[in-house]
Amino acid sequence: MGFFYFLSQKKFYIHLLIAIVLALVIFWLAIVSLDLFTRHGKVYKVPDMSGLTLEQLHEKQYNEFFDLVVIDSVYDRRREKGTIISQHPLPGSNVKLGRRIYLTIVSEMPEEVMMPDLINLSLRQALVNLETLDLTVDTLEYVEYFARNAVVDQMINGEPVEPGTKIAKGTPVQLLVGKGEYTTMVPVPVLIGKKTLEAHKALHYAYLNVGREYFLDTDDTAHARVYKTRPQPLKDNMLNLGDKVDIWYRSDEHFDFDSYLKQILLDSLSTDTLIMNNIIRNK
Repeated sequence: MGFFYFLSQKKFYIHLLIAIVLALVIFWLAIVSLDLFTRHGKVYKVPDMSGLTLEQLHEKQYNEFFDLVVIDSVYDRRREKGTIISQHPLPGSNVKLGRRIYLTIVSEMPEEVMMPDLINLSLRQALVNLETLDLTVDTLEYVEYFARNAVVDQMINGEPVEPGTKIAKGTPVQLLVGKGEYTTMVPVPVLIGKKTLEAHKALHYAYLNVGREYFLDTDDTAHARVYKTRPQPLKDNMLNLGDKVDIWYRSDEHFDFDSYLKQILLDSLSTDTLIMNNIIRNK
């Protein structure tokens, strides 16, 4: 009976109303606090930070909106040291204020690797081994040796380098290669449309060297592609082992390489057709 008597008292309802009001106020304060803490509804678009340094990011005051964290560094001789090469989240992502942006930058110093033993390997095997270790080929120098395209010696800056020597990634290695017992001629490979490093590799795999290089539109090698070579391919030009091929580059931002390649192919087919017709007439 005491319980029901208490329910009938005015004081009970006053306390109940106060409790409800307090609960609502506490709930409202919690929602507002959570909204302020998470900055609900306020998002910022992540800018493209590639190619910039950390100092430049701070100059642009990106650090006031995002928590910039460098998680890795990678050596790339084609890019400026200290610049950003990748980021997460990606550019254009919508994030909250203070979101961590994880960055990978170009390291100041390249990693070191052990110089492999390339002597007596075939040239192709040697090239594959160098690529695996992120080493490059400087020049191929053909010397008198009975085994054609066998590596006779390996050198850096004109000096022999012993296997196991620590050298920086990206170091250019000069290879001395055997001529063989008989004279060998090789064709000029088709390089049109290839990027700079791709063209260099293609020449080395064809037993040839890079000659002079000309950049017609820009010195930006990232967009440079082979426009023409001297000697030209598809012209029955045959070269000696180790001969040099000069290369002209144009920017793929200013030149339509697809149409250019189609035209070269059509011209080649037309030339082949004329040759075949002449052969048939002479018969």
